[in-house]
Amino acid sequence: MTVQARLVADPLDLPGRITRVAHPETHWAPAYQRRVVLADLVAILASTIFAFALRFASEEAHAFESFVMLAIVPVAWFAALFVHRAYEARFMALGSEEFDRVLRASIFTLALVGATSWAFQLDIARGYVLFAIPLGTVLVIVLRYVLRRRLHAQREQGLHMQSVIVAGHREGVLAMVRQISRAKYHGMEVAGVCLPPLRGAREAMEERALAALGVPVLGDLDDVARISLEHGVDAVAILPTADVDGAFLRRLGWALEESHTQLYVAPAVTEVVGPRVAIRPVCGLPLLHLERPELTGFRRLLKGTVDRTAAAAGILVLAPVLIGIAVAVKLDSRGPVFFRQERVGLEGRTFSMLKFRSMVVDAEARLRELATASEGNAVLFKMKHDPRVTRVGRVLRRLSLDELPQLFNVLVGQMSLVGPRPPLAREVAVYGDDARRRLMVKPGLTGLWQINGRSDLDWDESVRLDLRYVENWSFMFDFMILWKTFGAVVRSRGAY
Repeated sequence: MTVQARLVADPLDLPGRITRVAHPETHWAPAYQRRVVLADLVAILASTIFAFALRFASEEAHAFESFVMLAIVPVAWFAALFVHRAYEARFMALGSEEFDRVLRASIFTLALVGATSWAFQLDIARGYVLFAIPLGTVLVIVLRYVLRRRLHAQREQGLHMQSVIVAGHREGVLAMVRQISRAKYHGMEVAGVCLPPLRGAREAMEERALAALGVPVLGDLDDVARISLEHGVDAVAILPTADVDGAFLRRLGWALEESHTQLYVAPAVTEVVGPRVAIRPVCGLPLLHLERPELTGFRRLLKGTVDRTAAAAGILVLAPVLIGIAVAVKLDSRGPVFFRQERVGLEGRTFSMLKFRSMVVDAEARLRELATASEGNAVLFKMKHDPRVTRVGRVLRRLSLDELPQLFNVLVGQMSLVGPRPPLAREVAVYGDDARRRLMVKPGLTGLWQINGRSDLDWDESVRLDLRYVENWSFMFDFMILWKTFGAVVRSRGAY
């Protein structure tokens, strides 16, 4: 999507200054912010009124106490949301930062009400405060999530999108364009790319791949500012390359500062995110400090304990489902209920991974005759319409139910609930140094590979996602992946 923009004469007409553009605001943000404010208002008023009515159902409240509970507390709560920047567009509609700010604002409100009540000897019912704020917080998060899902659905239909120009080295630009195309719910659409001059056959091939995706090459790196202003795009994304230095970024920022075009710069360590990255002054320079990934010690022990406890609970709760699937597999075709396959786990140790059998019993023997029909990536064999899959197996694979027996692998400590995809020995045999880093953590029942397309991913993308998990593991990251797994299973993308 290219936003039409109107060129306006620069009143200062300074040498080297690029003509300014009258650029429209990102059109989805103001309307979305108004809906979020209204939703928060409904949630806060509903929770405070309900808590007040519940607390004083059998007695009458004093006028001042009623005023504080029904007016002062909601106003203070709204103010806390604004102070914690819960209404800034850059934190809304994506990621966990929006919900984190809502939680911090609610905790701040709870602490403020408690401290004020104690300091001024106000008689505010504790039962009201301890009920209204938690209830309101849950309602705020739920309503924001509903609005977010609605926006994401609209973006999948091509609405409320931001146009972006991507610039940098060809390999990185191609990867980013593919990622943006896959994740339309992020609301970005590539209007074009700016690339350095061609230097070889590999770069020409990558340029042809961009053309196949329908993305035009609009110029080279020196043309980024001019092209972005002429096309009136919403954002410019710069990837690291030898031609992009501090002076280049400063000049580009100056050129864009009078337009509404956002500037995004991807660091060279783009796969290392979150708490491992901090900006710290060194000799007067703001440098990125990268903490070591936590792959051993107490946190790994705690992760294993959580995994085993959750797996045991899952097996107990899903026991009727497991028994039902086992009966269906047995009745559908001859052969064992379970399929056992040797996989490579933590630090290269092999283990027998369990799955419900979804193929005929001689599936492995027939693999060689189907090798030329593979629709997978350079390492993995995959077919969307594999003739070896049974009738029940198709259903199990589409809903990922064939993976449920891996809960037993988690229970005995061979796998984790979340982690890299468990590889075959023949895959590990062709691993490079980067890919071998996947073996530093236990393989997972689910992971970034599952919520980002599974069998539809190429090999490099699968490795990149697994390495991102290894480098950035945390309990919050695991929770996010588990939450998104439910949506991935329902959509069945890449499940075959």
